[in-house]
Amino acid sequence: MQHPRTFVSAAVLAGALFAVPSGAAAQATAGEAIDGQYIVVLKDQTTGPAADSAKTRVRNRGGKVQHEYGRVLKGFSAKLTPKALAEVRTDPAVDYVEPDRVITLDTTQTGATWGLDRIDQRNLPLSTTYTYDTTGAGVTAYIIDTGIRFSHSQFGGRATSGYDAVDGGSADDCNGHGTHVAGTVGGSTYGVAKGVSLVAVRVLNCSGSGSTSGVIAGINWVTANHAAKAVANMSLGGGASTALDTAVNNSIAAGVVYGVAAGNDNANACNGSPSRVPNAITVGATTSGDARASFSNFGTCVDIFAPGQSITSSWYTSDTATNTISGTSMATPHVVGAAARLLQSSAMTPQQVRDAMVANATANVVSNPGTGSANRLLFTPVVGTPTPDPTPDPTPPPGCPTSQTLSGTFAGTGSQVFLPSDTGCASGAGTHKGVLTGPQGVDFDVYLQKLVGSTWTNVAQGIGTTANETVTYNGTAGTYRWRVLSYRGSGNYSLTITRP
Repeated sequence: MQHPRTFVSAAVLAGALFAVPSGAAAQATAGEAIDGQYIVVLKDQTTGPAADSAKTRVRNRGGKVQHEYGRVLKGFSAKLTPKALAEVRTDPAVDYVEPDRVITLDTTQTGATWGLDRIDQRNLPLSTTYTYDTTGAGVTAYIIDTGIRFSHSQFGGRATSGYDAVDGGSADDCNGHGTHVAGTVGGSTYGVAKGVSLVAVRVLNCSGSGSTSGVIAGINWVTANHAAKAVANMSLGGGASTALDTAVNNSIAAGVVYGVAAGNDNANACNGSPSRVPNAITVGATTSGDARASFSNFGTCVDIFAPGQSITSSWYTSDTATNTISGTSMATPHVVGAAARLLQSSAMTPQQVRDAMVANATANVVSNPGTGSANRLLFTPVVGTPTPDPTPDPTPPPGCPTSQTLSGTFAGTGSQVFLPSDTGCASGAGTHKGVLTGPQGVDFDVYLQKLVGSTWTNVAQGIGTTANETVTYNGTAGTYRWRVLSYRGSGNYSLTITRP
């Protein structure tokens, strides 16, 4: 796998994870192919004139290039005539072409606000207060959604326009969903992080419809322009999409913390994107009684739950408007706001933020979390939380054998394993070598990681486009492990390792 990755999947954003105002305009069908519109994926090694040739063929045959990707995917989206489509598919620089698809919003529900009250205490009953010792000041939250009403009184000048993939405008909200999400992340009354900076990344139009290509364009912009301390909220998604997964993963690798909605289908979150992205924080929704909301998706891809039913926040119709709606869309910004608060006084990586939030969450209070779900409910530390006792020195890891072959089976895309174990093994100074083999037609990757302080750091990697990789690294003494990942596909793998 070459980074940034160039996959666009035929899978679509076919299920909505949002909530929308009642009486909204009629919407396109979620997952429906957009007539004449495609995502063109270039081969990893394509650069310069070869990359331009595909776009030239599009224009010469009456097509029109729309979004161009450079940070999270290599390729572009375009409107193509039948002749242009046929010609682009034969271009040697093109890996493949996929149809672009529709994404939309979903349903509404009324009720009372309570979410902030719940996340600052371990157990019920609610205390009617929200106590916080940080506000997310100095952190920027990117709201990848329908835009934001920037003049809303909840934002106090902290909300600005970033990027508009819909019509190239100012990312103003004409739907409401994005303003609601932004209010939960950082509103002065309804927000978790009341001092965070909010940036609108508009990828859905006034009726809540958009395209896979537009969402990827928004992520591409965030990745190219994000602040040093950055979080992103994606209260959207649907069917499995390698393209969307790739874009989110590459943005996380660039330093952005992503909270993504688990989905509103009462189904397995691992069947959708970006909810199945292992490096993102996937959020399910709960009720005020600590039950999993009836609509919330579940499964092993759900990292954490947060309040998501009957959530009141800012709305787009005036500078003081509010609305009360439900969804995993409403749960996710609680988590993103909490991530912003955590980043305010730390320099954590996205992985460290994700791990800390999951570890800090309240365990085993969500009733009926669903098969495979992590039973963890979002908890934000309060003023005066005592400093924990120092952690005792860890047991030294075992020594690494000088050579070994380890094998296993990946069930599908996103599966991974750490070898010889999660905690690694102690190795002397010298040369490490790993040879990974697997079946044809899949893409497996391998990373050599070294423990630096308390953080695992990639020191070498094999990320080609097949299942066969060879990695060599000359390193100092320390604790090492190998991470083997299925970037695409399933099957048996074997890793032969030699060490100092």
